[in-house]
This record gives sequence, structure tokens and C-alpha cells, in this order.
Amino acid sequence: MTGSYIHRTIEPVIRRAVREFPVTVLTGPRQSGKTTVLKRLFGRQYRYVSLEAPDVRMAAAGDPRGFIGMYPPPVIFDDVQHVPELLPYVKEKVDADREKPGQYVMTGSQNLLLLERVSESLAGRAAVLRLLPLTWREAEGRSQKPFPWEMTERETGKTPSNPASLWDRFLRGGYPELVAHPKRDAYLWHSAYVQTYLERDVRSLRQIGDLTQFQSFLRALAARSAQLLQLSDLSRDLGVAVNTVKAWLSVLEATHQVMVLRPYFANVGKRLVKTPKVYFMDVGTLCYLAGLRDPAHAASGPMGGAIFETAVITEVYKTLLHRGSDPRMYFWRTSSGTEVDVLIESGQRLVPLEIKLSSTLRPAMASGIKTFLEDFGDRAVPGYLVHTGDIRLPLGSGVTALPFAEL
Repeated sequence: MTGSYIHRTIEPVIRRAVREFPVTVLTGPRQSGKTTVLKRLFGRQYRYVSLEAPDVRMAAAGDPRGFIGMYPPPVIFDDVQHVPELLPYVKEKVDADREKPGQYVMTGSQNLLLLERVSESLAGRAAVLRLLPLTWREAEGRSQKPFPWEMTERETGKTPSNPASLWDRFLRGGYPELVAHPKRDAYLWHSAYVQTYLERDVRSLRQIGDLTQFQSFLRALAARSAQLLQLSDLSRDLGVAVNTVKAWLSVLEATHQVMVLRPYFANVGKRLVKTPKVYFMDVGTLCYLAGLRDPAHAASGPMGGAIFETAVITEVYKTLLHRGSDPRMYFWRTSSGTEVDVLIESGQRLVPLEIKLSSTLRPAMASGIKTFLEDFGDRAVPGYLVHTGDIRLPLGSGVTALPFAEL
């Protein structure tokens, strides 16, 4: 992969939003590619204004109406979270020509208050989309590829896989800069990214007092990735109140650094576990916080299963989100320990996925899916056991073993 442009699944969604709404807001974590995508799509038709530079920020905050007047639409306002005072004046401008779509395109990264301000000022006028780090399929130039459960038998095609390269790519993660520049030191990049996140974004949030303690929280959370998240255990280990841990977790979730996977409930006569799980949105961030630098150590160490599970779950989540849909994903676990790693709502049906850090496949690995299929009947569709090998084969009725590369 060279430094050339990487096409994103979300591109047609952004184009559609710009055709239909006066304002389109693209949110997501820093460095996820928001500016690059917008310049690629609209760079020739739209004026581009970055609000990150201090002098531009001061000018916009000091005289927002005058600033808006200087940059008539169509215009891209980048990093609008720096000057949320602009939004009521954008509304004023939009309302003067309400029926005209595509007047303003904005980006905003990692700011809890931004969406509140957008909701207050631009309700009904703005489409809000999210762009997360690259999916595996985007990095490989297969951004529009459907998932296996979305294909017909005739469409099913094999994707070449190289299991040996999986772990090097997991350590690098999906931020575009690292994917486009494979020689860049990934550990150093993630170190700088986490520091930037802490210094520039977290410091401005009221819930965070001690940044050193918050960094300890990040590492403790990484160690619990893909496990049932007991907040009381985490608060005890860190020596902080449970409410503090809850507040910090909500900050990570709102700023697109983690996703919380909640359990699926249905009345099937079983006692179900109600505790959620947490996954870092970028598997490279997870590996960095876990202190991992060597692919072989990552694969064979105690975090191997959590890393692979994170890669699979976030691949599905990000792909669905970049299509413009609201991903509905859960896990299923009974009090007796029967579990399915992830359930994906597809239409009115549930697709079960089990995730195994193994290239050696046995039918017993699919027992959780088989129990789920029996319990849920017509609500469930045949499931998949996603693994690290390169073989696709049936594992009994209703379950197919699927290499990660074919996901």
C-alpha cells in the first residue's frame, strides 16, 4: 500500500447526504480520514476552511456572523468543534434558503459538546455521519464487498488470505496514515496519538481530573477487552469511584475510542448475563495500550483472543456504520456459560458469529451457535465461526467456518 488515496465505504452516503440536506456533519476520531475524504469528494466545488489555526478560530469566535459572511456556501468547515458558536449563524444562513441542499459540510472530532450543539442549532437541517478508522476491506480496496450472510450462493467468492500477515496488521491498526505508509513506526505513532488524545481532547472534558490516572484507566480497560466488564472491579483496581469509571467510559464511547457491546435479551426461558463487554474501536490502539510490539507475541500471548475478537467485531461494526446504517450488534450468554460472541441484526433476523483464535477447526467450537439456533428458531439464520486460518468449510448444520480474510 502506498500513500495513494484509499476509497471509503461511506463516500456514496456522504454524497447522498449532501444532495438531500443543507448541512452535512462528518464526525469521528482524529486522524480517521474525514478531511481527506471531503477534499476528495468536494475539493473542486467547495471552498475549504480549517478552524484549527488559533487566528482563524479567534476570528470565527469573535465575529461569527461576519466570518460566515466571508465564506458563502458551498463551503467545508473543518474541525468545527473548535468554534461551536458558529452553528447558530450557520442555521441563520441556511434558513434564508432552506430548500437548497449541500450548503455546508463540516467535520468535528472527539468533542462531546459538538453533537449537542448540532442538535440544538441544526435540528432537521443536518445529516450527521461518522467515519471511523479503516476497515480491513477498505484497506484492501474491497470497500463495497458484502458480508457472507448478505450473499447468495452464486455470489460467494473466496478472498485470498495470508494468515501470517494478520498479526502485523493488527498491531498497526486501521488509521489511514499507518495503512498508507507501511514503513512508519506504528508503536511510535500510537504513542503520539494517545498522548494527543489525552492532551487535546480529554483535558477539555469536565469528567477528567488526573490525566495520569486516566491513562492507567485506558490500560486497565485494554487488559479487559472482550471480557465481561465489571465496573466495580475496575474501580477497585484503580482506586477510584465507580461513578468516575462510568464517566470515563462514557467519554471514550462518545469520542469513538471504544464501543460497548451489550447483551441480547429475549424471552427464551434462560437466565442471561446482563453485563456488557467493551472493545477498542481500533485494534492497533488496543495492542499499543496492552504494550505489544511483536506480532508473534501478540498472537501467542494472553491477549491474542481479545485482539482477534476486537478485529472481527470492529470490522463488522465499522463496515455497517460506514454504509450509513446504525449497527445493531449484541452478544448472547446464558448464566450457564453458553455463549455466542456476536449477534448481528440483519433485517428481522439475527446472524450469530463465533470467533476463535485457531486455524484448527472442530465441530465442538460451534456448539454455542447451534444452541442459539435451536433456541431462536426462525429469528436466527445460519451462523459463522470466524477463525485465523485460510479454510472455509461447513461445521455441521447451520454453521460455516470462515477465514477472517473472507469476512
